[in-house]
Amino acid sequence: MDAFDRYLTALNKALVALLLAATFAVVIVNVVMRYGFGTSFAWGEEVARFLMIAGAFFGAGIALREGRLVAITVLQDVLPGMARKGLRTAIAVLMLAFMGALVWYGVAFVQFGWNKETMATQIPRGVPYLAVPIGAALFILHLLLFFRSFVRGDFLEPGGPLDPEERSE
Repeated sequence: MDAFDRYLTALNKALVALLLAATFAVVIVNVVMRYGFGTSFAWGEEVARFLMIAGAFFGAGIALREGRLVAITVLQDVLPGMARKGLRTAIAVLMLAFMGALVWYGVAFVQFGWNKETMATQIPRGVPYLAVPIGAALFILHLLLFFRSFVRGDFLEPGGPLDPEERSE
């Protein structure tokens, strides 16, 4: 299972990097075209937006693993060890439920938009909407694989552990 976990994380990081690099490239090319040559691609802004949204949704699981999601930890910080772990377990279960609902309603949203076209690229709107259920499903997978570490507050580097003293527990 550890090999799958490492492979999933590496593949997910590469996908997010590719999406954000493509966003950057589309925006830069459009800016150079607009200010250098007086014209730009009509589809550039739409494609850049879709790529950025997909990058954000697909990167949420990685952000969770690295402790980079926004969190309010005031209550956790004042609780003793076991209560803190219980609260983190409840938070993780709530995140699973929320992301499960996001997958469910995201699929419905994709189906709703599939017969409509985007303005500039003329692709089915369901295609960019796929970022929502796929990103939420990736988040669920990351959280399930990372559940025990999340409850311990033991995050991957760059974010480091939430509570450094808990590494020794």
